[in-house]
Amino acid sequence: PGGPSFGPLLLLGLESSGLACRRSCRHCPPPTPSRSVPSASSGTPLTPWLLPLVLATSKERDLGIGVAGGGLSPTRSAGVNVELQETLKRETASAIDAEDVKKDAKNSQNLGKSGTSNKNDLDLKEVVFVIQSQSNSFHAERAKQLEQNILKQAADLTQELPRVLLVHLLDKHDGAWTILPLLPHFSTSFSRNSSWVFFCEEETRIHIPKLLETLRRYDPSKEWFLGKALHDEQSTIIHHYAFAEDPTIFKFPDFAAGWALSFPLINKLTKRLKSESLKSDFTIDLKHEIALYIWDKGNGPHLTSVPEFCTDDMSSPKTTSCATMFRTFLPLCGNPVKEMAVFVAVKTCKKFHDDRIPIVKQTWESQASLIEYYSDYSESSIPTIDLGVPNTERGHCGKTFAILERFLNHSSDTTTWLVIVDDDTLISISRLRNLLSCYDSSEPVFLGERYGYGLGTGGYSYITGGGGMVFSREAVQRLLDSKCRCYSNDAPDDMVLGMCFSGLGIPVTHSPLFHQARPIDYPKDYLSHQVPISFHKHWNIDPIKAYFTWLAPSGEDVTSGRKQTLYKEEL
Repeated sequence: PGGPSFGPLLLLGLESSGLACRRSCRHCPPPTPSRSVPSASSGTPLTPWLLPLVLATSKERDLGIGVAGGGLSPTRSAGVNVELQETLKRETASAIDAEDVKKDAKNSQNLGKSGTSNKNDLDLKEVVFVIQSQSNSFHAERAKQLEQNILKQAADLTQELPRVLLVHLLDKHDGAWTILPLLPHFSTSFSRNSSWVFFCEEETRIHIPKLLETLRRYDPSKEWFLGKALHDEQSTIIHHYAFAEDPTIFKFPDFAAGWALSFPLINKLTKRLKSESLKSDFTIDLKHEIALYIWDKGNGPHLTSVPEFCTDDMSSPKTTSCATMFRTFLPLCGNPVKEMAVFVAVKTCKKFHDDRIPIVKQTWESQASLIEYYSDYSESSIPTIDLGVPNTERGHCGKTFAILERFLNHSSDTTTWLVIVDDDTLISISRLRNLLSCYDSSEPVFLGERYGYGLGTGGYSYITGGGGMVFSREAVQRLLDSKCRCYSNDAPDDMVLGMCFSGLGIPVTHSPLFHQARPIDYPKDYLSHQVPISFHKHWNIDPIKAYFTWLAPSGEDVTSGRKQTLYKEEL
């Protein structure tokens, strides 16, 4: 129901107009599949309100990663003006024809057969490693350890040390994590003496000799986009229902396995970026959007699937042929945070008291020692608390800021974490307490699934609300000490918070374990190497079954039959 909502926003005393409210359509069905469906291409953005509705083993020791028992004490490590008229002028995405995609994929496969060889000489110094790192102290330390491991492996091979870059140190611009803005720098700085850029996450584990052996199969004079291929099982809202007729045909990389671009492709993309700047668009699922941008509606290469790029756990016998592996367990840095240190706030309204709240009570409520339900109507049987903020069909900014004020003014100082969720969020509080052991609550931490808005033109990142927003007490204190507030009660709360924290110089912290959508909206292979913390929406699923399949505290992972062992990290 409803479309975009616009209005002025007071951000640290600076007025920003034209913020597109994309909180809408709680029950909208997907479009009828057709041969031409919306694209998520950065160059052709969709209607703004539609878009977001959308850690040790012997093998790891062999790679030189030191992980043993013991605790971790992490060390401490503007808003954008959006043009209303430009936003309103945007057209919906241009059509993608499934037959064209199939034809392009076949051509890409033929190129792969002709361009692969075992005769390509490749030295390690010709590979630039880019770790998709974050500035939060825990994540920065994890990335630094991976950097040191890569360099140690190189030294053990008596090869010249490669360049290892950490994304959060490359560019203080909030959009550096979207990678594309960094490509011109890579082209200018490294293209003369390098053949590849290899991207990986901080928990990716790399076997350097095997990686070199793998890359030597591909002719570096050609345009290559390499990775572990994922595809949608069904058209999904987080990919804007792209390729609705056959969503399996479009492949995009699993960042956890690592992915690589050859310099001819980087140089080509750089020319394109210089001739047509990135649009002020939403960034929802970066791996899918990067693949679409590189494909460029058939003018660029498809992803070439590389079987040596793996996401299997390092204890798996499957990894003998892998150049990369991934840490598939939930990080635990010392003891989980105490139950009384986590306060959970559930946003609801009277019309959902009877259908959504009972599901919360049947699933995860018992894990939360401190929990309150905030509504527009006081009902003692739940109970709910009326904050005096009228219910709104979208946005909920007024309610969220009232929750932040109540947390800071009425909870104990020993309650150091606040979690705000929707009444249709499914979440594991026990897993969250484990994860929070890796973060320092004395730092301003704003944690969850990261989205972006207008990052191509100096925009901001934000934590999408449906998967849950996690705040340290320090983050709440700094936010409320500022002058940043909602322009109206129905402003999009998560986007306003993103703008506020951006203006304060506090970066959001991303965890892929939080999910804005339902389990069925993600590739099975992508979820297979996760221990998820949250999902969102009850739409067309059995939410109780989804909770007990994916999130319920148990010794067994129902989806894979393997033990959910928690490992301590020692950095």
